[in-house]
Amino acid sequence: MTDRIAKPFLKWAGGKTQLINDIEKALPKDISNNKFTYIEPFVGSGAVLFWMLNNFPNLKKAVINDINEDLINTYKTIASKPKELISILQQLQSEFHSLENKSEEKKEYYYQKRELYNTRKGEQSGQSALFIFLNRTCFNGLYRVNRKNEYNVPMGSYKRPTICDKGNILSVSQALQKVEILCGDYEETLNYADSNTLFYFDPPYKPLSKTSSFNSYAKDEFNDTEQIRLRDFCHKLDTLGHTWILSNSDVKGKDENDNFFDNLYSDFNIQRVDARRSINANPEKRGALKELLITNQVTSQEYVRAI
Repeated sequence: MTDRIAKPFLKWAGGKTQLINDIEKALPKDISNNKFTYIEPFVGSGAVLFWMLNNFPNLKKAVINDINEDLINTYKTIASKPKELISILQQLQSEFHSLENKSEEKKEYYYQKRELYNTRKGEQSGQSALFIFLNRTCFNGLYRVNRKNEYNVPMGSYKRPTICDKGNILSVSQALQKVEILCGDYEETLNYADSNTLFYFDPPYKPLSKTSSFNSYAKDEFNDTEQIRLRDFCHKLDTLGHTWILSNSDVKGKDENDNFFDNLYSDFNIQRVDARRSINANPEKRGALKELLITNQVTSQEYVRAI
């Protein structure tokens, strides 16, 4: 189908492309020598997933999951009906670009498509195309829903955004042929683990302030109780002998007395790594910050230092 390297097909708040180098250093030291299963229980835009698929040919299988049913249906559509999806996206792109100099009509078109998307009555390929269309044309690629599960992000200011990246969709479809795609609670992914499994967790981040929360990613909030439940699950994986890496916000960077994650994961290896916040309504609040990478075993970087 294609020789292009698959990359994320969505713009995504909190996408992990910028942390790939740090995640690579946090991988088990012998990962390249063994066949293994890769499980990502909060897949989002899949930046780490596609990097793993592209860089580890000894990957036995991959399993992805997300609580966001619309997102997972889009993954499934790309895996099973890429050409049908491309056809719909090309039409949406053509129609949207034709309104480039007609701001009011362009805005009306966007909100009509958003309203249609929120009915969730279309067949899967059409609904997946709307999901991608809204992602590529909304404000900063943000995914946010209210408690009625209605997508409510306003239109962005892009003039001619790429809505249909045909080559990448075909590459992603090819890459997903070796991926099991699930939709549900992250704990259910344990059923797909085997004797040599690596989990990577990228949950909704704990907000750095009351006004900075972008985690209304599903109609049910991922609050502190959920963060604690995830820690308990990581403890369970550790007891069962599975390797895991987890990323989250560094709340201590905002308040040096906030030891929430330091206390929560005190039994494990906590690293603070450089990241950038690129989505904020106030441009002055975008910029460098620290994030956490937590793992339950010695990393390749530490192994090299030790010897």
